[in-house]
Amino acid sequence: MAERKSSEGTQRQNIENPIPVGPLKLAVLEGAADLGRKVDQQLVQFRHETPLHKYQKNNPIRGYCEDSYLLKLACPRFGTGEGKGVIMESVRGCDLYILVDVTNYSLTYKMFGQENHMSPDNHYQDLKRIINAANGKAKRITVVMPFLYEGRQHKRSMRESLDAASALQELVDMGVSDIVTIDAHDPRVQNAIPLHGFDSFMATYQALKTLVSCTPDLKIDGDHLMAVSPDEGAMDRAVYFANVLGIDMGMFYKRRDYSTIVNGKNPIVAHEFLGASVEGKDVLVVDDMISSGESMLDVARQLKERKAKRVFVFTTFGLFTDGLEKFDEYYEKGYITKVLTTNCTYRTPELLKRPWYEEVDMTKYLASIIDHLNHDVSISPIQSPTVKIQSLLEKLR
Repeated sequence: MAERKSSEGTQRQNIENPIPVGPLKLAVLEGAADLGRKVDQQLVQFRHETPLHKYQKNNPIRGYCEDSYLLKLACPRFGTGEGKGVIMESVRGCDLYILVDVTNYSLTYKMFGQENHMSPDNHYQDLKRIINAANGKAKRITVVMPFLYEGRQHKRSMRESLDAASALQELVDMGVSDIVTIDAHDPRVQNAIPLHGFDSFMATYQALKTLVSCTPDLKIDGDHLMAVSPDEGAMDRAVYFANVLGIDMGMFYKRRDYSTIVNGKNPIVAHEFLGASVEGKDVLVVDDMISSGESMLDVARQLKERKAKRVFVFTTFGLFTDGLEKFDEYYEKGYITKVLTTNCTYRTPELLKRPWYEEVDMTKYLASIIDHLNHDVSISPIQSPTVKIQSLLEKLR
């Protein structure tokens, strides 16, 4: 059967089995509404442009080619702040995919007359409510959680909770078959559920494609570009970029003051750099997230002080918990040229207007993942971005 090609490479690989696991339904919680709507549009396009659409006409498969796969649902709250999950249409026999963004703090609810912002705990609780409402009816439930809930609390260093592991175990105990995430802070957290599905996808190709698009004069070779990790935890990402692009890499490591705790963490005393000279080169700093951004900005400043030409920052998630003012300041001073993050988490309208910000669109990739899982075929071809990156480099050359 023929493949469907797309502008981002072969997003929808050759699907030999035209029979899906069950009719596809996409349950999008309110925090991920914008992302879910775009993913739904991509799924509709996939299903209507594929050769399987012709198969559908001759051999009807319930719910295969629809104008939308979005499920009608709600998570209303009582005056006390308690809530419930409500699914407003049948999901019996469906292959259900629940999309949630636990970082969307822009949503609010009333509790005893006071307005409260939704926290990750609130979003996670709503996710469980929808699972609870669908369980026993849906044929299979998959949770698509781009930013993994409590993924930063993935290991124990003293007497403390293991929140990520507990959450994963709770989800599979509720009947979830698979958990799909993007760039898990530490993929080894899947060891908590070794007999269940857990897939962590990377945004490497999409980020590189966006960077090339917004920087036409970028030269990708060892003489003009370098990959840098801002700390030890992001080293694997920098090594991958360096190997696949054929460039050098460097690494900063954080010296922390372990005698004090500020805002729940040990403050950074200094960043020390290990690696070749960055003088005259563009530098791509890669990590999984920008939280406050303090660490990333300090790295960018030090790279410019070491005479780097331009500093590009790519992180999968841009949270900007301390606001955007410091990034504005560093952009005006020339410390940073571009900051790229995916659209997998909530971003403020103010961020989207910033001249230094570029969005890495993941909707087509997420739709492709869901489409493949619904057909119960291998996702290995779309899980590794290396082939697509090599194809992009060939076009650039």
